[in-house]
Amino acid sequence: VTAAGQGIGRATALAFAAAGATVIATDVDEDKVRGIASDTIRTAKLDVLHASDIDRAARDAGAIDILFNCAGFVHQGTVLDATDDEWSFAFELNCRSMFRTMRAFLPGMLERGHGVILNMASVASSVKGVPSRFIYSATKAAVIGMTRSVAADYVTRGVRANCLCPGTVHTPSLDERIAVNAAAAGSVEAARAAFIARQPMGRLGSPEEIAALAVYLASDAAQFITGQAVVIDGGLTL
Repeated sequence: VTAAGQGIGRATALAFAAAGATVIATDVDEDKVRGIASDTIRTAKLDVLHASDIDRAARDAGAIDILFNCAGFVHQGTVLDATDDEWSFAFELNCRSMFRTMRAFLPGMLERGHGVILNMASVASSVKGVPSRFIYSATKAAVIGMTRSVAADYVTRGVRANCLCPGTVHTPSLDERIAVNAAAAGSVEAARAAFIARQPMGRLGSPEEIAALAVYLASDAAQFITGQAVVIDGGLTL
């Protein structure tokens, strides 16, 4: 699990462990994952922006059954707000890192004849146009494309690949975006209310709800599911 230090990544590492998995929980900030270390969760530092770090992590881990790519960043703004540097960074973190982790861990799955790859996408992608998410949506559309391609290439070799497409989820990352939007909205409370208002259910999703979907998609109960962008959005795409 990448980006397991907080939010969805942390919840998913804990959920996999609770389901009986032996988990390697990684984060660029190792201090953030140390708190969940246990008999079934080993923690490690991993900066997914560096190919050498990913390759080393793959060597250290050995053959694995499940890869959950959760690391990412949400840029706000329209195409007119976007800068070249933001575009480059977003694709480096949100896409190239997943390409590299899949490339590093897939050979072990193929050798064993089974494996599951889960990539974090979003409804803000090719699934739905969301205002002020130009760069982010472009990267997450790419994640969906990569995931489907891997699924098609290895569907006969025991490897499944799916991506998760959440709506708005209450995470530390969202709290940071709420703080950024507070001035324009008039207050933190008003900025939070604006995020909630776009969810038809009238509430935000929880990291644990996304983690439960990840556990299901990685389980034997989901063996007939591959190449899918699985939406979990509280009705946002209705």
